[in-house]
Amino acid sequence: MLLLTGATGLVGRSLLRRLAAAGEPVRCLVRDPRRLGSDRVRVQIALGDLADPPSFRNAMRGVRTVVHLAAAIRDQPAGSIEELNGIATWRMVQAAERAGVEHFVFMSSLGAFSHDRTRHLRAKALAERAVLASDVRHTVFAPSLVYAPGDMFLTLLERMALLLPVMPVSGRGQAVFQPIWAEDVADAIAAAIGAEAQPAAEPRAGGVADERRPSERGERYELAGPQTLTHREIVDLVVRAGGRTRRLVSVPTPLVSRGLRLVETIMQSRAPATWDEAELLEVSMIAPRGTADAEALGVTPRTMAAVLGA
Repeated sequence: MLLLTGATGLVGRSLLRRLAAAGEPVRCLVRDPRRLGSDRVRVQIALGDLADPPSFRNAMRGVRTVVHLAAAIRDQPAGSIEELNGIATWRMVQAAERAGVEHFVFMSSLGAFSHDRTRHLRAKALAERAVLASDVRHTVFAPSLVYAPGDMFLTLLERMALLLPVMPVSGRGQAVFQPIWAEDVADAIAAAIGAEAQPAAEPRAGGVADERRPSERGERYELAGPQTLTHREIVDLVVRAGGRTRRLVSVPTPLVSRGLRLVETIMQSRAPATWDEAELLEVSMIAPRGTADAEALGVTPRTMAAVLGA
């Protein structure tokens, strides 16, 4: 039995389709089974979420592999970014150890450092450290910017291009990414679950992986697409893929921060974007090995331009 968290998320939906097609018995930890759509009849349901530690214990009964994809990039009514990423993962690892889980798969992020400027990446660094220190065999995936047509980020950009005569970009827009399609990430995870473990990837200098002691219990893969793009180039590519042209206008970071914090204060959870989310686009996420780790798992990532048809 495999336990999947984040089954309704960008990567989780794609991975669940692969697991179901392969006949893998899957249990999904979800708040609302209806969000699984037609997949809910093909899996076992465990009610719970990252803010409910007792649900971890119940969900892990009889489970051999945990694939923990669930994460939060903004504060939620049930908990903060730190609680839902860092603390919840630590508690989940503890529950996995007590339940006798054999393999713990965790979705981290490129650039997850304990002293990063963003709350999300600091929380991911703490979560990754808890996984790496575990006695359970573990596999960590650290992707660059993950996207898919129709996701919240691309949809927001498309709506802005439709409504605005120009496209605002936070700061200078020079942070660099290697965007990777959610389907390629799902392929990599499926390969790691279903195949013999590959040699561990070389850890990024200064990252969380450098702080762990060498161990035979775990592997770490940095997942990146074949294109290296700045934030500005990503926005321009998405706009062009939608058949439009818009001039990009840089907005000073302090103005963006104050404006989004005000919107979040007024709209709370209904805010279309938050500063915590926007700030992530000002931090570069680059894998020194490029696509090598994905290719080691038999995955050849596609370019963002090809996926979006730009």
